[in-house]
Amino acid sequence: MPKLIIITGGVMSSVGKGIVTASIGRILRSKGLNVNAVKVDPYLNVDAGTMNPYQHGEVFVTFDGGETDLDLGHYERFLDVELSKRNNITSGSVYLSVIEKERRGEYLGQTVQLIPHVTDEIKKRILEAADGYDATLVEIGGTVGDYEHLPFLEAARQLRLELGFENTVFIHVAWVPLLPATEEFKTKPLQHSVAELRRYGVQPDAIVARSQRPLDAGTIKKISLYTSVPHTSVFNSYDVDSVYKVPLILEQQGLGTFLARRLELPDKPSQLEDWRNFVDALTNPLNTVRVGMCGKYVELKDSYISIVEALRHAGASLRTRPELVWINSEDVERRPEMLDKLELDAMVVLPGFGRRGTEGMIECVRYARVNKVPFLGICFGMQLAVVEFARNVLGLRGANSTELDPETPHPVVHLAPEQLDVDKMGGTMILGNREVEIVRGSLAHSLYNSERTVERHRHRYEVNLEYLPKMVEAGLVVSGWRTDIRRVEIIELRDHPFFLATQFHPEFKSRPNKPRPVFSGLLSAALKRSQESR
Repeated sequence: MPKLIIITGGVMSSVGKGIVTASIGRILRSKGLNVNAVKVDPYLNVDAGTMNPYQHGEVFVTFDGGETDLDLGHYERFLDVELSKRNNITSGSVYLSVIEKERRGEYLGQTVQLIPHVTDEIKKRILEAADGYDATLVEIGGTVGDYEHLPFLEAARQLRLELGFENTVFIHVAWVPLLPATEEFKTKPLQHSVAELRRYGVQPDAIVARSQRPLDAGTIKKISLYTSVPHTSVFNSYDVDSVYKVPLILEQQGLGTFLARRLELPDKPSQLEDWRNFVDALTNPLNTVRVGMCGKYVELKDSYISIVEALRHAGASLRTRPELVWINSEDVERRPEMLDKLELDAMVVLPGFGRRGTEGMIECVRYARVNKVPFLGICFGMQLAVVEFARNVLGLRGANSTELDPETPHPVVHLAPEQLDVDKMGGTMILGNREVEIVRGSLAHSLYNSERTVERHRHRYEVNLEYLPKMVEAGLVVSGWRTDIRRVEIIELRDHPFFLATQFHPEFKSRPNKPRPVFSGLLSAALKRSQESR
């Protein structure tokens, strides 16, 4: 029988449900349990692939090509697993499936309704994802009271009836504000969100109260009294300097034991020593390096959250804190001289789409190349590194990507051949895992210590092979190729302390105790530069 831990949120959005969910998964994994995690998103998009980063943040890519909510990135990093696109359930995908079934006549003349047809589809997807696991976490996105939220709460209520009390746990995560004038925690918003949850037939079994600082015993007792949740089942996730501390905080309060006993699972001692060591290395660095983060969505840091975390993972392995210097590429276009004042130890040119701000990103590439600043370009960042090389080393005036200038005289980056006949936007890019062959003797080979790697992709454009002989002759090194088809995956420069760019997204496979080689290599080169400049 599936064991489900269903996480809901109250008071306000972005309260931290994703981190709480991932932390619970880490705790249960540390007890030797096989854990899965599912994110439910109430929006009507079929997936996150066509959504603006300013509205949604990063689009996380799964191994099988799913374009999903960024919380799946948290789950993968905390649980050290690879999740499928089926682990992200959206209203759009559910309704699309129901309508397609109706068109095929699968409902046999029934009047198709929210209940039971939509809720049955939701339940089916959750149970399919839970099959074969000791426990499955189901995070319902949004906030209790949102109208688009209701079919998922109803499906969850029905799952409790069908699976039984001993196989389902409801955890409600809600904000407890601190009133500055009186230095008093106010529990009324949390009380109201639990009352709203009850109105839909769901009584939480446990509460995780989010707060600015640790709650006192009186506040926890008050929450218990007004929510009918025993005080031993009220847990507190307060603000910390690193989200990776949250599993340790919740485990210290006994959340793992509570869940194991409540779901009648083995309550083995938690093995979190490696996690504690990682957190210690992360929060107590011996060195600091300044890393420029050049992109077009830098106002919303969540647009690049997996890259940020990948740098932190690599930094922890080196006991070095990457101090991130966010560079708006449009600012660079207006004032390229600003780069001289930043005193950078490394430069990352970030992924993106579209023409806006790209000349500033190209200038960041040029600055790193000319000034021997350790450089990493990712996806779009690699394509722009090729454009910069073509313009400023080969002397191909007007060289560009056809994405940015369809009339460029030198299309050194162009649309991938398999994308030429694509007429739909959603789910049609080159997505998910591809195997990459790494050239022996290259920088990439020294980093990976292997001739093969499997990495995740999300792009439409690629290096134009017609220009490659000229670029190689001028000093560009192609050190990584797709194994199934001849496509450029990694480029580098030999006459540079560290200049490497990838068409793939290495950040999606980074883990706290398993940093990806390209990030470790970048920070090692940055640390060397920093120490030499002292």
